[in-house]
Amino acid sequence: MRKLLPVLLVSLLCAGPALANGLNDFLNHVNIQAQTDLNHFTAQVSAQFGVPQAQVRLVLGQVSSPADAFMVFQLGQMSNRPPNEVMQVYQDNRGRGWGVIAQRLGIRPGSPEFHALKRGDLQYGPGGGGPGNGRGNGRGGPPFGDDGPGRGHGRPF
Repeated sequence: MRKLLPVLLVSLLCAGPALANGLNDFLNHVNIQAQTDLNHFTAQVSAQFGVPQAQVRLVLGQVSSPADAFMVFQLGQMSNRPPNEVMQVYQDNRGRGWGVIAQRLGIRPGSPEFHALKRGDLQYGPGGGGPGNGRGNGRGGPPFGDDGPGRGHGRPF
């Protein structure tokens, strides 16, 4: 047992940063894509979140990176808040991390949205059906009212 404890502690210490890298890796990818073609990035964010391109450009001018602009719209969608409210929380909590900003917007730790955020399980750009793709009700299933024919309390077809 004494030999197992140090191994377990080292494993936990190494796993923490690896889990935190999920969102960082995703945001780095978004920044690379945006730097390749900022006009395409603006159009993509506009289409994905249903906001005018002018609003995307306005947010881009107020944040540190294109990935931060993406996160403003992503957290707005997750928290059902308009981008200007998310921007205010972003400005007030700059440097504290997206987890703190998410909490300030009412996204609770332990919620599916918060876990998706921490894992970087978000969708940027065209993609089908994965979590965080900008569709649905944030509960991991199909959009409300679009769940197909019912089976009646888990009964098979």
